[in-house]
Parts: sequence; C-alpha cells; structure tokens
Amino acid sequence: MPPCRILTFDGGGIRGVVTTVLIQRLTAEIPGWLASTNLFAGTSTGGLIALGLASGKNIGVIRDLYEDKGGKIFDDSWIDDVLDLGKTIGAEYDNTKLARELKKLFGDTTLGQLQAPVLIPSFDLDNEDANANERTSKPKLFHNLPIPDADGVERVRKVALYTTAAPTYFPSVDGYVDGGVFANNPAMCALAQSQDSRWNAHPALPDVVLLSLGTGVSLNYIAGRNLDWGYAQWAKPLISIMMDGVMGVADFQCKQLLGGRYERLAPVFPPGTSLPLDAVDRIDEMIRFAANVDLAKTVGFLRQHWV
Repeated sequence: MPPCRILTFDGGGIRGVVTTVLIQRLTAEIPGWLASTNLFAGTSTGGLIALGLASGKNIGVIRDLYEDKGGKIFDDSWIDDVLDLGKTIGAEYDNTKLARELKKLFGDTTLGQLQAPVLIPSFDLDNEDANANERTSKPKLFHNLPIPDADGVERVRKVALYTTAAPTYFPSVDGYVDGGVFANNPAMCALAQSQDSRWNAHPALPDVVLLSLGTGVSLNYIAGRNLDWGYAQWAKPLISIMMDGVMGVADFQCKQLLGGRYERLAPVFPPGTSLPLDAVDRIDEMIRFAANVDLAKTVGFLRQHWV
C-alpha cells in the first residue's frame, strides 16, 4: 500500500516565515513533493500555512503574507494601549487586519472545498451545551475528512482566525482561542486522526509517514532550583513553558509510534536569541536563519519515505 504522507506545522506567530522558507528550500531540492501530501495539519500560524497549501496556494504567496503584511497584522496603536491600561487588560492586538488579509487570501472558500484534507486545532472556551452537565470548554479539531463529524461547511478564513487567536495577543473569535494551548505541535493530533476507522482511506500505522516542521526553537530556561513564585511571577513564563512542553510530548509520541518514518525539523536559534510571536521587526533575521539551516537529514528522509 502506498504511504500516507502527513505534513504538520507548529504554531509560532510571525516565526511562521521560518517555516515558509524551509518549505521553499525543500521544494527546490525535491520539486513536487508537497503535491503528494495526503493530510496537512497546522496550529496557529501553522494553521494558516496548512490551510494555504491545502487550498492550492503557492508557498511563496503564503510567505508574502508574513513579509508584506506582518507589520500591519501586529500593529498596536498608542490609543489601543491607553484603552487597555498599558496592556494590563485587553489583547495586545486587534485581529481585524488579520481577518481582512485572510478574506483576501481565502475568500468564502469552505473547508469542504479545499483540495486536500486538513486538520486545524483550536480551543472552544464554551460549547454552550443546553445540558448543564455537558457544558464545558474543550479542544476542537477542525477537519474536512469524509466522516460524520467533519467541518466541511466552515469557512477557511474563520477557522484560520480561530486557530490564531493566541491568548493575550489576539481576542477570542466566536468563543475560540489558539489551538496552541493544547497542541502547538499538531503532529500527534494528525497521526491520531489518520487512524480514525470511519475514514475509508485511513492507513495502517506502518503505512504512515510524517514530517513535522517547527518555527524555530529558542533555548529558554528558568534559573533557580527552589523558586517560591506566585501568580505574578509565573504569569509571563507559564504560557511558553506549557506550549514548549506539549510540543515536546507530541514529538516523543510520534517518534515512538513511527520510528524512522517520522522526521522532525525544528531548527534551534543561537543561544541568547529570543523571538516572540510578534517580532515583526526581525523578519529579515528569521529569513537569514532559515536560509542557512542544514536540511540534509530532512531531504534524505523525503527521498527515502516521501517521493
């Protein structure tokens, strides 16, 4: 049986430009490899990339969204800062500019109209169930696989807003926030979805090949062995710790289940380099970094298992 090729993309805000450069370089080495992908999955900024590729967009067009529009999307006026009491309350950025660019990119296309299967994590803050015993918040995996719980009627641009609504950076959208709160690396979610027996084309696990792409890893750490911290001290680093943790768990799980049929490309930034999700003033630095990442191992993986 031919392999089921799964391609996944991490979250990371504006660092998604790193992923687009890596994809362009891999495509230059192995033309056409993207076309044989059987399932795209992406969280947050990775969701934008996954949805773009699944809709048939050229990776260059998606890269332009970061380079040409990133500054507008992550633009915070002084008036907004005043209204937010110096960023104490309210999201850092308004998502209207992002919504406008997504409308231009995807129009009113629905998930069901995409050219390829996708899986996009988000998080539902309130399922609004009429039964009080069932009302809760929960992870939500938007997908367009031909099974009963598919989300084919959902508009691509709305799902893209749901998965990118990073807490503190952007406001929630229709009750959804960034899927990175539980699956910033969506590789394990995609692998699990591929095994859904309701999908007639679902592959046996030995037939799955998975390439997971990151947005660059910062070597962060918290010094001190006995930290007597409270809410104020933990508030800032906790989100990063949790996101890094779940990414590592997904990497471990996929590696254990797939062995050599799994490849993780998550290049590490130089020590001391920290690139927040909104570092639009450092896009050129990210591009230079991605242009010099050693891709030999990943190219070898694709030649052996993908094409």
